[in-house]
This record gives sequence, structure tokens and C-alpha cells, in this order.
Amino acid sequence: MDILSKIVADKHKEVDLKKALIPSSQLEQSVLFRRKGNSLAAALRNSHTGIIAEHKRRSPSKGTINQHTNIAQVAKGYQNAGVCGMSVLTDIKYFGGSLEDLLLARASVKMPLLRKEFIIDEYQILEAKAHGADVILLIAAVLSREEIKAFSLLAKRLDLDVLLEVHNEEELHKSIMPSLDMLGVNNRNLKTFEVSLEPSKFLSELIPHDFVKVSESGISSIEAIKDLKQYGYQGFLIGENFMKTDNPGESAKMFIENLDS
Repeated sequence: MDILSKIVADKHKEVDLKKALIPSSQLEQSVLFRRKGNSLAAALRNSHTGIIAEHKRRSPSKGTINQHTNIAQVAKGYQNAGVCGMSVLTDIKYFGGSLEDLLLARASVKMPLLRKEFIIDEYQILEAKAHGADVILLIAAVLSREEIKAFSLLAKRLDLDVLLEVHNEEELHKSIMPSLDMLGVNNRNLKTFEVSLEPSKFLSELIPHDFVKVSESGISSIEAIKDLKQYGYQGFLIGENFMKTDNPGESAKMFIENLDS
């Protein structure tokens, strides 16, 4: 079993347990459930840098990246750096994140927050809204077209943006629908964890212009972003590059200043 299949199998067990403990109706009564969303897609369209900075403690491919971060400080640092939005990993077992991280980030900043998670159930979308997310991630590799449609329509009803992630042409063709806001190309092969910018370049021409194009993973240099901008990308998800430093916010600030110069 590859790592993605393993994560998804564990996620089904985790979500079943959570649903038994906290009913959907309780999530819907959250104060944050009534909060107006802050669109990441709009922020990316209006930005000339397009940086989405990530909070990630560890990953299956890299092991520990930064276990000692204070997410509130990281969120404030990213916001001060001028990023367009922040991606918050909420998977506990494989990435060391939590929904509490999302809640603490929401309490600290006003910028758009993406719940970075392996979403396999509508319940997780309600969780995202109840914990202050503005955006959800849907991964085409683990969802059917019907699920993508149902999940993205629910997200739109909850005033959440939808970032749909693909890895290849087949996933892209099955996924394109009006209820998406952004189409992300993950440069990391989720089965082998190898990274290359070629998927972003190859798929760029196949993504309709209605969607904000986002390139994810393996982006660590100014040159990579300038290169990808030529292919129509407006968003760039950067995680490890900032998180592996002692001060992710300061690293993001310096990166954006260099990108601007």
C-alpha cells in the first residue's frame, strides 16, 4: 500500500470516530460558522507575488521539519511578510498538525486560511468552517468526480473557497467544474514523493482561464516562481522552504522582498 492510500485509510477511521464524538449540529453552532469568508482566490488575483505560506511540522517524505513552532507567531509573521494566505496542515498522524492549529491561526490573523487536509467526507468541510478556514483543499487523487462536485458545492454554500489539487491530465479532466475557485498542480508525486516543476508546466495550458492557477510543492527559489508565472500561475504554495528555518515569517518576508526586487 502506498503512503497516500495509507493516509486515506487512516483518515476514514479518524473521521468516523470524530463523527461519533461531535455531531455536525454542534459544529454548525460554532461562532466561526457565521463568519464571512475571506477569499484566497481574490487575494491571489490581486497580488503580484502570489505566495501562500504553509505551516507544516513534519511530513512522511521529510520527517521532522520544525516541531517547535508557535503557530500564532508563525501566522503573524507570515501576515506581516505580506503573503496572500496561509495553509495550515491539520492532519495529526502524518503531519503533526491539528484543528487547534487552524483555530489559533484564525485567532491571530485576518488573512485567508486554507485547511490543508485529506478531505474524504462532508463532515470535514463543516469542521473547516467551524474552525475558521476560508478555503478547503480537495485532492483529485482520492476523490471521485461525484465527491468533488458534492464537496465543492457544500463549500460554496458555506462561503468557502475551493482549491482542487491535481497531479496529472486524467485527474484534471475529471475535476473541472464551476464550483471550484482554484486549480492547484502538485509537483510532488504523492506515491513516490519525488518533486519536479514539469507537471505544473505541462498542465498549465489545459487549465481553463476561469480558475486561478496554483503551483504546489517543490518551490524554493525566486527563479522557479518567475518561471511558473510565464505559464499563467498566480499562486505558489511554499511550505518547507520557510518552515525549516528558525523564523518562518522572517524567511517569507525576505523571500517576498527578493521576489519584488
